[in-house]
Amino acid sequence: MTKVLVVEDEPSFAMLLQRCLELEDISVAVAPDLEEGLARAQNGDFEVVLTDLYLGGATALDLIARLRKTRPHLPAIIMTAKHTTETAIMATQYGAYDYFAKPDAFDFDVRVRQSWPWVIELADMIEAAAASHRLTAKVRLPDDTALIYSKPEGDRMVGRSRGMQAVFKAIGRVAESDLTVLIRGETGTGKELAARAVYSHSTRAAQPFVVVNSAAIPENLLESELFGHEKGAFTDAQTRRFGRFEQANQGTLFLDEIGDMSFSVQQKLLRVLQEKTIERVGGKETISVDVRIIAATHRNLELAVRENEFRSDLYYRLNVTTISLPALRERPEDISDLVRYFLAKHGAAFGSIDPMITAEAIRLLQQQPWPGNVRQLRNVIRKALLLARGFAISPEIIHEALTQMITPRPPVDQTFAEYIAHLLDRAKRGELDNVLEAVTDMANRELYTQAMHRAAGDQSQTARWLGVSRPTVLEKLKRFGLHQGKTMK
Repeated sequence: MTKVLVVEDEPSFAMLLQRCLELEDISVAVAPDLEEGLARAQNGDFEVVLTDLYLGGATALDLIARLRKTRPHLPAIIMTAKHTTETAIMATQYGAYDYFAKPDAFDFDVRVRQSWPWVIELADMIEAAAASHRLTAKVRLPDDTALIYSKPEGDRMVGRSRGMQAVFKAIGRVAESDLTVLIRGETGTGKELAARAVYSHSTRAAQPFVVVNSAAIPENLLESELFGHEKGAFTDAQTRRFGRFEQANQGTLFLDEIGDMSFSVQQKLLRVLQEKTIERVGGKETISVDVRIIAATHRNLELAVRENEFRSDLYYRLNVTTISLPALRERPEDISDLVRYFLAKHGAAFGSIDPMITAEAIRLLQQQPWPGNVRQLRNVIRKALLLARGFAISPEIIHEALTQMITPRPPVDQTFAEYIAHLLDRAKRGELDNVLEAVTDMANRELYTQAMHRAAGDQSQTARWLGVSRPTVLEKLKRFGLHQGKTMK
């Protein structure tokens, strides 16, 4: 039988609750104020605390805040007669398991169960909270598989698989040299983390680490971004600007998605690697730079070279030292450690002091294909933390998190602004935490769909219009499930 502590300063309602809930096979004890309720909750073996929002001069939020210091996993349900959105939000923010609005009237016959559906609703809520409490207690047994980690500082690479051990060894071999490094791997595998690991273990660790995402910068701006420009070099060049190479002087420059660079920028990058000098756009001065280059790509550069999409001389210059990151589906044995790392890292932000997960939930995660790799796993864990509300994460929560991470396309009659507003509203309610990615995907899908239609399926024409390479077009078409059209030159 579920044991509940009711903290209620109105004796008549407390007695009513006790009588009704006991008819639902729930054991009820009553405390009339915050101090007695806190003492009994701390010392008793209750599975749920059911408390009124207002307790004399105190509130249930004070009770929950103090209770969390000694019994952080004891679920509390807050009751109030004030049916306001603000109260519900506040209750959740303070760590309440759930929120229950008191009925407006109590004129019912306790002998007729159908006449008091609010009691059934409350009893179901209590049983759900108790189930979470029991699951959390079970997971915390000494032989559980859900280890608790202290919150790590910063981001780090995690993995005990052979593939990741090979990555760590490769980083160790190249870190202290000044060799150019090429990091390869699918999107979301952690290429920037690997680059930062090389940098942090290098002799340049005290100098700047500058990041450039080649795919995120329009081709006509990338040259200026990398090499800088002189005043008046083009219409919007109102002042001289130092580029990323000069900003990274004496340090490390990380060129992410280098496979998406245009041929002209590739040629200038090759010159920098060979001569250690740059020229700003619109300038004639030759500027010496001492920069270590770490490049990354998700593309098959060998195929890009064969198809004349990437310079072979630059490829050979970059490919001297390569670190290949395995996809998450290739190292499922690392998922358990990754999950615990993300729980420890993000738990506090979602109100969980020592977040836990069941072995069954971890096994479910290990069975997923993870097309988005570690990045996708991280987002699912963040969503699961939000859904779990401080209690152990079960397979059901993982199912729901995986389902919610799939962002639907906007209806055809919904404007772009309305779609963004819809996504931001979902984020405000805690249902989504990757609005930028969702909007970017939707915009890219529409952009590539219309461009391919207007180009009559010609990938090369589409690439020219959009200012990207043809392999990039092919990748987007595959990603969004669009017709791949023709590949004419």
